[in-house]
Amino acid sequence: MKPIYMDHHATTPLDPRVLEIMLPYLQEHFGNPSSSTHIYGEIAKKAVEAAREQVVQLLNAQNPAEIIFTSCATESNNMVLKGAVALSKVENPEIITIATEHKAILDTLKRLNRQGVVTRLAKIDKYGIVDLDSIKEMINDRTILITIQAANSEIGTLQPLRSIGQIAKEHNIPFHTDAVQALGKIKVDVEKDHIDFLSISAHKMYGPKGVGALYLRKGHRIAPLLDGGGQERGVRSGTLNVPGIIGLGKAAEIAGSDLTGEADRVRQLRDMLINGVLERIDQTTLNGHPTLRLPNNANLSFSYIEGESLILACKAFAVSTGSACSSETLKSSYVLKAIGVPDSLAHSSIRFGLGKSNTKEDITLLLDTLEKNVKRLRDMSPLYEMAQQGIDVDKFEWGEHKH
Repeated sequence: MKPIYMDHHATTPLDPRVLEIMLPYLQEHFGNPSSSTHIYGEIAKKAVEAAREQVVQLLNAQNPAEIIFTSCATESNNMVLKGAVALSKVENPEIITIATEHKAILDTLKRLNRQGVVTRLAKIDKYGIVDLDSIKEMINDRTILITIQAANSEIGTLQPLRSIGQIAKEHNIPFHTDAVQALGKIKVDVEKDHIDFLSISAHKMYGPKGVGALYLRKGHRIAPLLDGGGQERGVRSGTLNVPGIIGLGKAAEIAGSDLTGEADRVRQLRDMLINGVLERIDQTTLNGHPTLRLPNNANLSFSYIEGESLILACKAFAVSTGSACSSETLKSSYVLKAIGVPDSLAHSSIRFGLGKSNTKEDITLLLDTLEKNVKRLRDMSPLYEMAQQGIDVDKFEWGEHKH
């Protein structure tokens, strides 16, 4: 039997309606939209422009030309950060972000740091929510960009986009958000939220992998990463992935139409899961904000056991751990570490990402499975035994712990 899928932050299954509309563009409508002098190219071009309009509607953007199709949000993030720096005339330009950002932002900034760019990390609270006053204090005449994700992929915490955008607007600084986890789950409005750049990945909202988009507000410019045929207004050269773009457009349309009803439904499942765990299993902790979080996210720590062990024990469910694990050394999740979660809890954390296929019956089965296996693993756990003896497990040397 296949495990019940609860890892929708990692990826989502392709919606059958999305697949249906993509198939003709994988077969008979194979034209290149840049070859619009004949019917094959014209059909492809019209379909791409229709998809562009569908993304516009999801974001409440004003102009289809503001949508640039890419391969994924990682590419979109790289385009914004590197493109903004390339056009900047400021010596040692500064970019403001937070420590819990996705690696597509943080690792890109590390590379830019070697080129003289300065990364400024705004303060966050114990839930991962950015301190708005900290952003204001960091802004100076070298600040060229503020980039803060809409929702965290690990702990689900939602950021106050509108307030951040207002601060950026008041100081005439472009504001970028990685909205990958938020789109299709909460309303994101580029106009009301004062967003200038926004990154999208189709596969996080029941669309195909390998396609994404960048919202680029009219009047803002970034230097292109790729040189070539000048597609996408010269911002992103390269032959367009027509079937993928069609799928992204349809996924955006479905996400917008299903938004409120599906968010309410999955939020009830999330609360059933969180409340059930906290009530039935002692010494458990919810990571992230209790209410200002994605409707489908639950990140929970189960004291005295390792998350990986619990995942293996609960083979009936496809979930992920909150810890990043290399082949040699177990390291705490940088997100959990940034919000002050001790190693002992970070290593015991599991992320549950609920989605359209999940039901109340799934949650009931999950709670029963977790309760049984947490008890069994704790009975076997040296950490649990240490705690029973009064030893402070937070002093355990996790960084040197070997598998």
